[in-house]
Amino acid sequence: MSEQQPEPVARTGADQPWDPEDLAEAEGEDPTPENVRRAAEELDEEGPAAIEKTVP
Repeated sequence: MSEQQPEPVARTGADQPWDPEDLAEAEGEDPTPENVRRAAEELDEEGPAAIEKTVP
């Protein structure tokens, strides 16, 4: 008896919540106040696209 396997789920970097600190570090930057502020602005302006272009 063979059971049907579920389709694999494709996940992207934006499938999980990201903090500005995470985005700054993913971009290779130290999480300094300036870099965190810039990353927060990126997340506010671009939403998940900010993450997708860094962590596809």
